[in-house]
Amino acid sequence: MIFSEIKKLLNRKADEYNQPSFIVNDPISIPHLFSKKQDIEIAGFFAAIFAWGNRTTIINKSKILMQLMDNAPHQFCLHHTPKDLKNILTFKHRTFNATDLLYFIEFFKTHYTKHKSLETVFTNNGTTIEEMLIGFHHYFFSLEHIPERTRKHIATPERNSSCKRLNMYLRWMVRVDDRGVDFGIWQKIKPEQLICPLDVHVARVARKLGVLKRKQNDWQAAVALTEFLQTLDANDPVKYDYALFSLSIEEKF
Repeated sequence: MIFSEIKKLLNRKADEYNQPSFIVNDPISIPHLFSKKQDIEIAGFFAAIFAWGNRTTIINKSKILMQLMDNAPHQFCLHHTPKDLKNILTFKHRTFNATDLLYFIEFFKTHYTKHKSLETVFTNNGTTIEEMLIGFHHYFFSLEHIPERTRKHIATPERNSSCKRLNMYLRWMVRVDDRGVDFGIWQKIKPEQLICPLDVHVARVARKLGVLKRKQNDWQAAVALTEFLQTLDANDPVKYDYALFSLSIEEKF
């Protein structure tokens, strides 16, 4: 396909799927259950980290976790009791288990005791998304006792990961969306800085369209794809995540 045809297709699909109707069947529905900023941040983070595999399962498991947190994740992380923690030890999602959950909760308690938003973790650690994600990884694993198994759940460009789930989370929090799907509650990071979430589905469509040449689904590939998307819309390149995702998952492009 030539450039003009690709641009027309991706603009059409982005417009078609960047709609409120997208929310209900996507993990972004989990933070949409809340109105308090900190609840949106925490619920969104868990939903994003759980986001591999079947979307229905991801949503259901995320809802179960929110219920175990009394549907008030910020309050739970800050003020849980030993009994509260005992009640959530049965939670498990794929390779994410109670050990990982307890560390995540301790991280949120430590952070929100000193800060009002999770955004500061990213903006205090760099000016580019790559620097921010590397800084976030170091900050997240800065507590005294770190279960080694938990490290696998937080990706970093330092290991050349595409960081799909974290980039998706940043899209949710940062992208200013007049359709009301993404939240846009973080203002210090700009939408034009974002990196497109890259997984096997998005990468497959991008390669079929001829806009991604790199064979590995790694950080360099995510950056390369984003650089192409910036030629379509320099101010909002990651809106095309909707188009690429829909072409792969919904339409089997």
